[in-house]
Amino acid sequence: MSEAKPILWIVIPCYNEEAVLPVTAPMFLKKLEELAAAGRISEGSRILFVDDGSADATWNIIRDLAGKDERYLGIQQSRNRGHQNAVLAGLMEAKDRCDITISIDCDGQDDLNAMDEMTDAYWQGYEVVYGVRSQRKTDTWFKRVTAEGFYRLMKVLGAEVVFNHADYRLISSRVLQSFADFEEVNIFLRGLIPLVGYPSTSVYYERTERLAGKSHYPLRKMIALALNGITSLSVKPITLITGSGVAFSLLGIAAMIWAVVEAFQGKTVAGWASLVCIVCLLGGIQLISLGIIGQYIGKTYLETKHRPRYIISQRTWEPRQRVWLEDEKTIDGETQKQV
Repeated sequence: MSEAKPILWIVIPCYNEEAVLPVTAPMFLKKLEELAAAGRISEGSRILFVDDGSADATWNIIRDLAGKDERYLGIQQSRNRGHQNAVLAGLMEAKDRCDITISIDCDGQDDLNAMDEMTDAYWQGYEVVYGVRSQRKTDTWFKRVTAEGFYRLMKVLGAEVVFNHADYRLISSRVLQSFADFEEVNIFLRGLIPLVGYPSTSVYYERTERLAGKSHYPLRKMIALALNGITSLSVKPITLITGSGVAFSLLGIAAMIWAVVEAFQGKTVAGWASLVCIVCLLGGIQLISLGIIGQYIGKTYLETKHRPRYIISQRTWEPRQRVWLEDEKTIDGETQKQV
């Protein structure tokens, strides 16, 4: 490796991680040292923690880490904005300060040794390297089935996602510079990154149990993330609604013809049960269809507002800004400001 060694920033989103952060932070630093010692990255590489508006002592821990070792850095969002926005904030903060980034969760479940293969792939010319789970033994049956079903559904709907890949990936700064032009408010990174292009590959690893604390991604959030991903990357649900509407219309026309023929032949009888079933079926389909269309309309509404996707309130390498309220008063004919 005779070329200049790339500067790596490991981007780690954190939300209420006071229990696990003291355990995993030294692990990240050790891996950074190993990569530098092996000549894969520069000694100037850093670890960037992104506090996503935590309500516990996460930010204080990050500041203490940064105060003890310059290789630890931290930024704090002004409020909780979600995992995807936190990762995005870290990547955008790093893109002008490093050559490559690796995003990873702070819970210690992702195999840090996969970073060796990621950086090797970067040296081979790949600018995006996806960390892909080789198996899901640590997941419950329900989570495994629903997660794998989600990836298959995304593929059917035409969204370009890497099967069993979450947000553990290496991205070069060149890719991030191009990705900065993507201005969506509704963010689903594992579907957006492939859209940027550039040479990419995957490395495979096994995910383990969380080292400490508890997961902050319950079923409700996973379902919301899945729905966000589908509606952000594909319009096929609307196409399916149109197709089903045409199919039911043709079926309805056929039923009308049959009913008229039966009426002329005097074979009609009271069919309350069948009528109720048909009305309920069509009513349910209509409500579901309206809900899906409403999701797209709502996202369009949010996109038109161009609100910031994240707001960074503090950085560990900058002095904390203090806001003063000033009142003007006049003394001896001169206007002075009183703090």
